[in-house]
Amino acid sequence: MTVLNIAVAGASGRMGRMLIEAVLNADDLKLAGALDAPGSAAVGTDPGAFLGKATGVKIESDLARGLAGVDVLIDFTRPEGTLKHIEYCAAHGVKVVIGTTGFEQPGRDAIAAAAQKTAIMAAPNMSVGVNVTLKLLEMAAKNFAEGYDIEIIEAHHRFKVDAPSGTALKMGEVIAGALGKNLDDVAVYAREGVTGERDPSSIGFATVRGGDIIGDHTVLFAGIGERIEISHKSSSRVSYAMGSLRAARFLGGKQTGLYDMQDVLGFR
Repeated sequence: MTVLNIAVAGASGRMGRMLIEAVLNADDLKLAGALDAPGSAAVGTDPGAFLGKATGVKIESDLARGLAGVDVLIDFTRPEGTLKHIEYCAAHGVKVVIGTTGFEQPGRDAIAAAAQKTAIMAAPNMSVGVNVTLKLLEMAAKNFAEGYDIEIIEAHHRFKVDAPSGTALKMGEVIAGALGKNLDDVAVYAREGVTGERDPSSIGFATVRGGDIIGDHTVLFAGIGERIEISHKSSSRVSYAMGSLRAARFLGGKQTGLYDMQDVLGFR
């Protein structure tokens, strides 16, 4: 059995710890590195300490030390940190699973450029359930192309810093693509005051932030006399961690290229 050496970025964060626990529980993966921001109190500590486990690894802020001997980095941090990580990874042959959201176009371009030098799997949501939902949305959009208004409602915890969520935007992109449209041309992200009648060609977004909501997404297809709702609700980050490990295994057989969870799940 081939064992992949995995590093986790943001090792002291909520998602980072979930990933570390998942890697330590996997027979075919080895925790070989852990990263955190310079100045973090976690730097220099064992990433398994919160589980009462000694991993033989230390959390590093220096990329050369934290990624030495690593096959795949899993990164759920912030765009500015992820972009620094992929620059290093592309130069040193480390593959990357990116779960970070909130990239502007220059960041997306940088990821695409890095994927010419190493293998990258980037997706706004690693959950297998969410990615199956995306396929359902593609099918639904093709059948509700006329006479149905499309609204995407998402809810997350109070600490999330970007809106709409990357998952909501991906849902919009999938729906727009199924309709032969570009999301940038039809998206409506805010409504206030006298807005006039709804443009039937638009895709609306609504954002909720509060409490400890892990992530809820609902797409509403509202017609005359009926409405169809397709929803996905996360009750734990475990599904994101399991999907990330599946993505890391997928990258184990790749050298270069940019992929997403649809590739990992064999939907393409």
